Amino acid sequence: MTDPFAEALHSDGPNPDLAEKLKLYGRFIGSWTFDATRTLEDGTKLTGRGEVHFGWVLEGKAVQDVWILPLRNTGVQTSLGPWTFYGTTLRVYDPGIDAWHIFWSDPRSRYFSRQLGRAEGDTIVQQGADDTGSSVRWSFSRITGNSFRWLGERSHDGGATWRIEVEFLARRVTPT
Repeated sequence: MTDPFAEALHSDGPNPDLAEKLKLYGRFIGSWTFDATRTLEDGTKLTGRGEVHFGWVLEGKAVQDVWILPLRNTGVQTSLGPWTFYGTTLRVYDPGIDAWHIFWSDPRSRYFSRQLGRAEGDTIVQQGADDTGSSVRWSFSRITGNSFRWLGERSHDGGATWRIEVEFLARRVTPT
C-alpha cells in the first residue's frame, strides 16, 4: 500500500528545467551521519553523533532534509545535555532572485529559522534570522562527494561579529 502523502511530497529527481541550479543542494541527496559539537557561550562543549537525510520533494523543485540528534536507536551515550533536535529544512530555489529560500523547523526544541542561501565560491552560505530576532548564518563547506562541514553561527549585533555555535562533520552513508 502506498502512502498518498509521501507519494505527493517525494520526487525521484530534480525538475529538469531547474536541474543545473538544483545541484547546489541536490549533491547532498542521500543519508549521512555527523559528529556534532556545540560550543556554549561559557565555552562548554557538548558533543554527539547524529544523522541527516536529504531528498527531492515538490515535483523536484525543492530539497528537504531531516536532521536528528542524537542518532536514533543506537543506545550511544552523548554529552548533549538538553541539546537534541529532530527537525526538517525545506530548501526551495527561487529563479527570480537566484537564491534559495530556507525554512528550518524543529518542533522538539521549538526553534525556527528562515534564511536565504547562495553559493559563495566553494561554500554554501545561508543567512537570516531566527524566532529570537538574532542574525544566523549557516554554511556548508569542505564539500566532497562523501563529506561536508556544516557551521551554525549567531550574531547579536546585526552581523558585525559572529560566534560559532555549532559544527557538524558529516559523512555519507548512502549514495545518491
